Amino acid sequence: MKIALFSDIHANLPALEAFFADVEKRDPDSIYCLGDLVGYNIWPNEVINEIRKRKIPTIAGNYDFGIGRMSNECGCAYKTDAEKDNGNISISFTNSLMKDDERAYLRTLPAHIKIEFQLNEDKLNLLLVHGSPRKIN
Repeated sequence: MKIALFSDIHANLPALEAFFADVEKRDPDSIYCLGDLVGYNIWPNEVINEIRKRKIPTIAGNYDFGIGRMSNECGCAYKTDAEKDNGNISISFTNSLMKDDERAYLRTLPAHIKIEFQLNEDKLNLLLVHGSPRKIN
């Protein structure tokens, strides 16, 4: 059984396209996205639509949660004032790019996905999260 997990695309459409080209060669049984589709880059709507088109089960990352609610807070753990300033620019920029339908999609994303696989004689239980089961960031 092959499972492909990916996360933190952060609106980087060329990177997502490269991932899809690679993962198609590997032919996994399942693909899951662990969140942070948006932020930092210029293609948030396009990235969301690629995920939706492929019907990939996806959980909300901290950036998705904030942008989905048109918040000025991404839940990022910036350490310096310069990082915080750049983060504020990024979230404002991302909010300005978002279309209504794509923003609404972000609000539908669950906090986690529980999956169970039969692996030979054993059951494999997985809890997919962004960050940890207790905190999204």
